[in-house]
Amino acid sequence: MKKSRLALALSVMGIAMNVHAQSSVTLYGSLDAGVGYVSNLRGSHAFIAQQGTLQADRWGLTGVEDLGGGLKTVFKLESGFSTISGAMSSAGTLFNRQAYVGLSDAGIGTVTLGRQTDFHFEMLGPLSTAQSLGDFSAFHPGNIDGLGNTVPVELSNTVKFRSRTIAGVTLGAMYGFTNQSSSTTGRTISFGATYGYGPLNLAAAYSEYHDRALNLASALGLTSFQGVALTASAPFVADSVRNAGIGGSVQIGRVQLHALFTQVRIEEGGRANNYRTIDGGANFQVTPSYMIGAGAWTTTLAGQRWTQVTVANVYSLSKLTQLYADVMVEQASSGAKAVTLGIGPSSSNRQTVVLAGVHHLF
Repeated sequence: MKKSRLALALSVMGIAMNVHAQSSVTLYGSLDAGVGYVSNLRGSHAFIAQQGTLQADRWGLTGVEDLGGGLKTVFKLESGFSTISGAMSSAGTLFNRQAYVGLSDAGIGTVTLGRQTDFHFEMLGPLSTAQSLGDFSAFHPGNIDGLGNTVPVELSNTVKFRSRTIAGVTLGAMYGFTNQSSSTTGRTISFGATYGYGPLNLAAAYSEYHDRALNLASALGLTSFQGVALTASAPFVADSVRNAGIGGSVQIGRVQLHALFTQVRIEEGGRANNYRTIDGGANFQVTPSYMIGAGAWTTTLAGQRWTQVTVANVYSLSKLTQLYADVMVEQASSGAKAVTLGIGPSSSNRQTVVLAGVHHLF
């Protein structure tokens, strides 16, 4: 009897150890802080403390459980914050960047449910000047096309599918529920596709958002849009926003070339305007530790144009720690204000920003 009990106990312990070995949870994060100079910030030059330039400040938990037969449970909880102030990026929302759980099948793909990003950020974002160079402030004006992970990009109440990669092709689809009866308020759909073959990477995405708020006053310096007066405290709410984009990159030795095009159609009250951006640049890996890159984009909306040129330097002290120093020069057309993303508006149509700092992953 004692031998039977001992054998049973050892068997249970073995099962428990086996289950534990097939599950994993990882704590990770990113800390980024620096200083900067702005030639014109609301009418005068300014020296500033800045965070999240090379990568967004965040911490999170990600996990996987192997269920056997190629099936796994996956989850992620991720929260954005500011290193220089300690504040959450979205007050009152702990896991403001992502919070999802789902199943992954090795032969089919992954389905996840919760708070997630659309395919413009996930698939097109890496091809932009901002992500390629590592500079949040090099994203397009107001991030209207959603290539940077700011608050409007994260979407709640979503179900998302990402296929396994077949012959270099990966497909994705997402649907965001309104959680209201007989209403389209907040409804979202998003589709994406990527193709990779050797040094070549291509991506395309299309998304639709209903009743979406766009802070065009503080983001673009506009005082009116489609006949509606704008203020920083009263965002413009569009009946529908249709976002489409395509891009690619190619690695040629130590040089990476990248380019993309996005168009966002903003409709409200029977009126429509297109926010269009052309973006391109190149990175040069001077040494394994040192990268220098340059990129530029030009954006048009409602008869106005914003153009920015960025030069970035990144020196890696290790795989986890980098130093960076970037220069951005933005010019808007006559009558518009230059507004570098994450910095604030100029009082004129020109603005130069210099940022330098340290970034660490854990």
